[in-house]
Amino acid sequence: MDEAGPSKLNPFVKLALELGPLVLFFFTNAYSDRFGVPQDRRIFVATGLFIAATVVALTVHYILVRRLPIMPLVSAAVVIVFGGLTILLNDETFIKLKPTIVNALFGAVLLGGLYWRKPLLAIVLDSMLSLTEEGWRKLTFRWAIFFFVLAALNEIVWRTQTTDMWVNFKVFGIMPLTVVFALAQTPLLMRHELKTDANPLPGR
Repeated sequence: MDEAGPSKLNPFVKLALELGPLVLFFFTNAYSDRFGVPQDRRIFVATGLFIAATVVALTVHYILVRRLPIMPLVSAAVVIVFGGLTILLNDETFIKLKPTIVNALFGAVLLGGLYWRKPLLAIVLDSMLSLTEEGWRKLTFRWAIFFFVLAALNEIVWRTQTTDMWVNFKVFGIMPLTVVFALAQTPLLMRHELKTDANPLPGR
């Protein structure tokens, strides 16, 4: 029997599993009133479906590759706890705090790893990059600061804007900002990429 390690998840399937619950959260909050849900209850219905979809996505991920990625797993735990408190206590503040807590947690973990001289970005982001030690340090520091910026932005938006505006920011603000920031790191990745000899000399 083949005892090979866990297979890699198809990138498109991985993206669908990570974004699916968030997209469902957005559409439920935006349109559930058309199905008889009172306007002031939309966020609670959306939160319940968000929790359920997150659990389903993690389950499917585990079934496919027999392991769970660190970042989505931590995020899911916070969704379940704070989403559950949102519904149980009938207070939408808890689900709004979720991005702040998750991003601040990741930022703190990354900075803590740097302090102990253990860049943890490869584990936290489930990365397959191959970088020099200096490259990992620089990239880890940049991502740590970026996570803190996202946490601060979430605090500003949910405390100053309507619930619908916050949901829109969560879906259409955080993700594009993350993509742009990740692409902006390309020069650093290229400078610090570990080179391997793909074509060794004959006879060597």
